[in-house]
Amino acid sequence: MSFVRKAGNFVTGTARMAFLGGNRVYYAWLLLLAVCITQALFAYAHQFERGLISTNMRDSVSWGFYIGNFTFLVGVAAAAVLLVIPAYVYNWKPIKEVVLFGEMLAVAAIVMCLLFVLVDMGRPDRFWHLIPGIGHMHLPSSIMAWDSVVLNIYLVINLSVASYLVYCAYYRIQYDRRIVVPLVILSIPMAISIHTVTAFLYNGMASRPYWNSAILAPRFIFSAFCSGPALLLILFQILRKVSAFEIKDEAIHKIAELMAYAMGFNLFLFGAEIFKEYYSNTHHLVYYQYLFRGLHGTASPIALYAWTSIAFSIISFFLFLIPKTRRMPLTMNIGAVMIYLSVYIEKGIALIIPGFTPDTLGQVYQYVPSAIELRVAAGVFGVGFLLFTLMVKVSVSILFERGNQTVHA
Repeated sequence: MSFVRKAGNFVTGTARMAFLGGNRVYYAWLLLLAVCITQALFAYAHQFERGLISTNMRDSVSWGFYIGNFTFLVGVAAAAVLLVIPAYVYNWKPIKEVVLFGEMLAVAAIVMCLLFVLVDMGRPDRFWHLIPGIGHMHLPSSIMAWDSVVLNIYLVINLSVASYLVYCAYYRIQYDRRIVVPLVILSIPMAISIHTVTAFLYNGMASRPYWNSAILAPRFIFSAFCSGPALLLILFQILRKVSAFEIKDEAIHKIAELMAYAMGFNLFLFGAEIFKEYYSNTHHLVYYQYLFRGLHGTASPIALYAWTSIAFSIISFFLFLIPKTRRMPLTMNIGAVMIYLSVYIEKGIALIIPGFTPDTLGQVYQYVPSAIELRVAAGVFGVGFLLFTLMVKVSVSILFERGNQTVHA
């Protein structure tokens, strides 16, 4: 059989697996995602017709809910590294068996990242300038262009590895380590790069002192090593209950242990930043005052979120640091949800809004996302979750329900 014919059979076969053979919960979930995507298309059509004035972003706060989600999802995409390093650098087999799912999560997260950039653009017809080799990217001066390059490379690497492994498992053939291992190892520095360059987008702005910090990039990286694995921990447990998916408890516990270390470093760097701002007490402290309290006698609308994020970070850190609570399913899942929410607030609300408040003229604009922004964002998440759901459904069907273990060798 020729490669083209085998590839065609692979595509049609996996499409049938994705949409057939599910239970009622599975189809209800797909229907919910379809509703999210459909309503978002109407919302985006409204935004496209009226322009970004239909959002609550203004000159004072030119980045809002869309870019906050973009920044958070770049971290989720980088989370696969937390699985790749113990699996392929230290050859730890229990985690190697689930690395594929981390790579699929990275693919879905990067697709969402690119969609959030698209909907944030006032001229979406210029999105093609962010595609390497096609658009005019203004390299090497544009940091956004560099971010687009590393994101696209990381997307291609993870998509290639995941597709190749599933393809080999589909035809029950042994995968070629000479193809897989170099790409997986290459994905490690690329994962670091995508979050580093994203951090450079912020701290390269000299007029925004809130982001002008040298430790912003390492903070991004360590928080990324918590949020994505938190999502995977919950997903692995759900899959283990509702399908033939297999994962050893020691793999889950090891991921949770690594997350505790990453969260510890993230808290340390955050504490160092807080000490520097409050002890030096310069006029740059105004951004943290807005974040935690408010300005000019007016309470900050985001202060509650900021304190919630800190509380969740500290509680979840100790839940994952203590072996007994880390290994207990209830406390581990509570900790995973807290980590996910704390990093989501940290990378979204607590990162974007104080950076613009007050603006360079000293004005305070109280930004909250509009209904259009919330609806469009729900649709982008719907696309990502739909893509990830279909990939997981196909992979579980091939790797576990057909009894094929070739990819784990």
